Amino acid sequence: MDGGTLYSIGELARRTGLTVKTIRFYSDRGIVAPADRTHAGYRRYAPDAVARLALVRTLRELGLGLDMIRRVVDQELSLSDVAAEHAVALDVQISVLRMRRAVLTAAATREPTPEEMALMHQLATLSAAERRRLIDGFLDAVFAGLPGGGRHVAVRRSMTPELPANPTDEQVRAWMELAELSLDPDFRTGVRRVVEAHAVGAPTPPRSDLVTAARELAGPAVAAGISPDSPQADPVVAALTARCALVHDRPDDAELHRWMLHRLEAASDPRRDRYLQLLALINDWPAPERLAPVLDWSVTALRLRAAR
Repeated sequence: MDGGTLYSIGELARRTGLTVKTIRFYSDRGIVAPADRTHAGYRRYAPDAVARLALVRTLRELGLGLDMIRRVVDQELSLSDVAAEHAVALDVQISVLRMRRAVLTAAATREPTPEEMALMHQLATLSAAERRRLIDGFLDAVFAGLPGGGRHVAVRRSMTPELPANPTDEQVRAWMELAELSLDPDFRTGVRRVVEAHAVGAPTPPRSDLVTAARELAGPAVAAGISPDSPQADPVVAALTARCALVHDRPDDAELHRWMLHRLEAASDPRRDRYLQLLALINDWPAPERLAPVLDWSVTALRLRAAR
């Protein structure tokens, strides 16, 4: 057909696959205006209305609103600008949906109480700034007021989760669990106790701490399957107490052993391992080594020898 041909609304519907009702709706809102009307008042559309309606249909399927579509087809807005703006909006929606799915997935596996479900939903709807404030509250409770505050900056940073802008489903679920854990008063108290013990007993200048020594010395024994009550464990415990005495410049005696036992018992919390595992998942770090088996072994070995 040549450029002077006009289409009836029925012909336009056949060419576009849209219903007459839909085309009339778009026409009434000025998105696809008729080029002319017959003496009887029937609308007639120019050939470019076919391409215009095809674009409208595509943009509607992508979720754009009618006002923005009208501005696009009238060339008030460029397609690239609209696409970029809408992509950002979709990213936000996708993030919200992932969080909601994480809540429902967790609820399906753990049978939460109504109170727990409400908390999970609250955590899932936090903004990035609100998530940061929640974690800052946890870390403030752990580190605030400790001596040698500057020494704890790097440790605090290493305990801070940073959920990426486009997290995976697994990262979202990890964030939910870590946030719940950080709100647990008992967990906060336990982590604070470990940090306090380290702050008070830390040598100056800083050197290898007790947990690191236990990992280095008792770790191979745990991996080799050596029982903490066996004679083969004796040299491991002796090396551990000797290193601790050297680092802290204290006698290798019963008092030091009791102090070590207290420190290791405070640090031996499986929830600490879980926090670090979740943290690594959220931050896309390598999975950390589990400390609980090594610390439990060291505590048992020390306690058995203290009782002799």
